[in-house]
Amino acid sequence: MLSDEMPLLFGEKVLLRPFTQADIDDRYIGWLNDPAVVRLSNQRFRKHDRESSMRYLSSFSGTGNFFLSARAMSDHRQLGTLTAYLSLHHGTIDVGIMIGDKSVWGQGYGQDAWNTLTIWLLKQKGIRKLTAGTTSVNYGMIKLMERSGMTLEAVRKEQELVAGVPVDLLYYAKFRQD
Repeated sequence: MLSDEMPLLFGEKVLLRPFTQADIDDRYIGWLNDPAVVRLSNQRFRKHDRESSMRYLSSFSGTGNFFLSARAMSDHRQLGTLTAYLSLHHGTIDVGIMIGDKSVWGQGYGQDAWNTLTIWLLKQKGIRKLTAGTTSVNYGMIKLMERSGMTLEAVRKEQELVAGVPVDLLYYAKFRQD
């Protein structure tokens, strides 16, 4: 079963490591408050600061859930974050990603971070299913999930509003292959 200790994970372009207090800097907080970065996330409805970011980080303590920093292998600068929420009783884990550094959008860093984490998670004892979700207008996230081998599992019709327009929520899944 997964432990609270997350190892360093190395992809081709990224290094994933536990997110720490030191990662909460002006740049990170700026991503959370950047309308372009959070335009399809429910984070767009909140104002973020150091205190709210510290509370979020502390919410992971002792839970078995993971909050990770995605860093460029080339220079170790932070590019974004990933989360993994574990349901031990069901053997499932729900994953999310935010690539905040817009200078690397479309260059494969998000895909590499996603694949690195999800492949590792599905190899862990006790994990049988990986899940993730997004709005039907988040084309980049849909492509990322599908490229990683996830398949559409469910649709909640017109569940959320994006720019005042009702959009579907799409839920994807991938099962462990034993």
